[in-house]
Amino acid sequence: MHRRKFIFALGSIPTVSLISKTEDKLNKINKYIRRNKMAKFELPQLPYSYDALEPYIDKMTMEIHHTKHHNAYVTNLNKALEGTEHEGKSLEEMFSMISKLPAGVRNNGGGHWNHSLFWTLMKQNGGGKPNGKVADAINSAFGSFDEFKSKFNNAAATRFGSGWAWLVVQNNKLVITSTPNQDNPLMDVAEVKGTPVLGIDVWEHAYYLKYQNRRPEYVDNWWNVVNWDKVNELFSKA
Repeated sequence: MHRRKFIFALGSIPTVSLISKTEDKLNKINKYIRRNKMAKFELPQLPYSYDALEPYIDKMTMEIHHTKHHNAYVTNLNKALEGTEHEGKSLEEMFSMISKLPAGVRNNGGGHWNHSLFWTLMKQNGGGKPNGKVADAINSAFGSFDEFKSKFNNAAATRFGSGWAWLVVQNNKLVITSTPNQDNPLMDVAEVKGTPVLGIDVWEHAYYLKYQNRRPEYVDNWWNVVNWDKVNELFSKA
């Protein structure tokens, strides 16, 4: 009787193979949990309504730009990062080595970061001339606000194809530059590196519904919505 109980007890002990399979399943479950706990990039809400920048930037352009184009960058960025060693890293961390990362991360990561900044650089009843420390820095670097505006407009108008024009802080100085596609001056591939404090999107999707091929007109009108308070804030932190 005791022998039967002993044999039964031995038979109930899991085999090495069964333990191994159980561990594999647990590892897969834990990996899945960790992956789904990773912070996903999200589409930010605009700090104003879609029609707030009228008549300079129309409501339909803003809505499509935000809900379609920017949203696509966010969705595709999360897909490009899923399951990779870079999942969970900040965009700034990835930008510092973007030349070594897949094009999907570079294009969509840049698109998400650039647009997230761009929305904050505009506001209803914005425009006018800068004030505070950034105004002094602009005058020091370019001679006058009008001269700065002229050079910035030229960088935006002459960027071939799609891209961005930027005002960046580089070695405590303000510098104007531009980047192709969704690149930005934080990336290790940028010709001119620096911390952006102002930027304008000159992809056609940013202006074509209202301005068609008249990019210079779009750039001229964009100054009427620039949020100089935000530019000053970024400049102070740069």
